[in-house]
Amino acid sequence: MKIIQLGVGQLGTNCYIVYCEQTLQAGVIDPGGSAEAILAEINRARLTVDYIINTHGHADHIAANDAIQQATGAKVLIHHEDADMLTNPQLNLSIYIGGSFSCRPADRLLKAGDTISIGNIEFKTLHTPGHTPGGICLLTDKVLLAGDTLFAESIGRSDFPGGSHSQLINSIKSQLMNLADTVRVLPGHGPETSIGWERSHNPFIQ
Repeated sequence: MKIIQLGVGQLGTNCYIVYCEQTLQAGVIDPGGSAEAILAEINRARLTVDYIINTHGHADHIAANDAIQQATGAKVLIHHEDADMLTNPQLNLSIYIGGSFSCRPADRLLKAGDTISIGNIEFKTLHTPGHTPGGICLLTDKVLLAGDTLFAESIGRSDFPGGSHSQLINSIKSQLMNLADTVRVLPGHGPETSIGWERSHNPFIQ
């Protein structure tokens, strides 16, 4: 498994292109903008994109969905509780940041425990509500793609519509803190961390 990380959009969202080295099949996680840069990396590595996966439905994680889908034919996946955010500028918050937009509806709606296969890679869907009702993390091969659930020594915001601080803390403690210390955490913003580091140093979950 190979991972290409790009900072995209106005808020510097971490977009991840995860691909299978054997098949060159790929998934694009959270294309929150900068479609041309994402497509350039896809073309450079000669990848076939099977899926666009949104860890949640906020504007800074979905803004380039349509452009990437149009260029690659990939299917869009999102948790069913955030599905309406794709098509509603008020729900995805784009209406509040000066660039109101909507995306095409998802091709597949996810739920907790679903698996997503990309070449020889298999992701497990962890439902981690709190930042949004349908927030998810993706777990594969000792790597956690954490979206805006867990950051390096911090956590996602819970003051947006549909957010819940208590729910977010419960998601992190029940879904993520039972993972091995060695699991890498690739968050939606900011630097990489690990489960072990967050278990010992994150002030929000002590």
